[in-house]
Amino acid sequence: MKENLNLTQEWDKTFPKSDKVNHSKVTFTNRYGITLAADLYIPKDATGKLPAIAVCGPFGAVKEQAGGLYAQTMAERGFLTLAFDPSYTGESGGMPRYTVSPDINTEDFSAAVDFLATDERVDPERIGIIGICGWGGLAITAAAADPRIKATVASTMYDMSRVNANGYFDAADSAEARNKLRKTLAAQRTEDFRNGTPKPAGGVPDVFCQPTPRSSSKITMIITRRRAATTNARSIPTKDGMPRKPFLLLTSR
Repeated sequence: MKENLNLTQEWDKTFPKSDKVNHSKVTFTNRYGITLAADLYIPKDATGKLPAIAVCGPFGAVKEQAGGLYAQTMAERGFLTLAFDPSYTGESGGMPRYTVSPDINTEDFSAAVDFLATDERVDPERIGIIGICGWGGLAITAAAADPRIKATVASTMYDMSRVNANGYFDAADSAEARNKLRKTLAAQRTEDFRNGTPKPAGGVPDVFCQPTPRSSSKITMIITRRRAATTNARSIPTKDGMPRKPFLLLTSR
């Protein structure tokens, strides 16, 4: 049973609306019973069965931001695209709000594929997904379990799982540090139960000190690579001055 979501109908994105695609709001439900809100982008004058892409991320973001820009840009290139808010976030349903659940959010990708695979305008044999930043790992996990996903892009700066386990720049890469983190998280769980509500993990303030600048129509994708493949590959400096794995900076207009 779908939740009744309060969807904004006017254009409310942080990027300009393209005159090359048609846009509409849609909803679909995942297997946990949570109704997800999404923006559907379709190339104007498109004919026949189209390849499709579901897009989500970055961590803590909503579809009106980077995910929507990726989706709209790919629609300009001939794909039917779906930028969705993950469970508990944005216009999507689920309680408590602003919660991240790796298993449920991985399911969100497969639920988006459910929606795309049953759309008569989509070629079900040409469905891909894009996971941005923290959602890159979730996209890979979803693709590993769901053979309907034929192509996957993880557009991410770093390995979030490694950072959670070892700390930034592997600064907490020890059994002692990981055990300390486990104890801290366990103690916080007790405190959350006592207070009746989870403690937010932190992040940007609810109100910015000044208006956030609107993005341009340019999209930038940063994809980690094992070695440089072109002349625009660069190395990521570390705190000790030694370069880490190079990354490839891809831009398109």
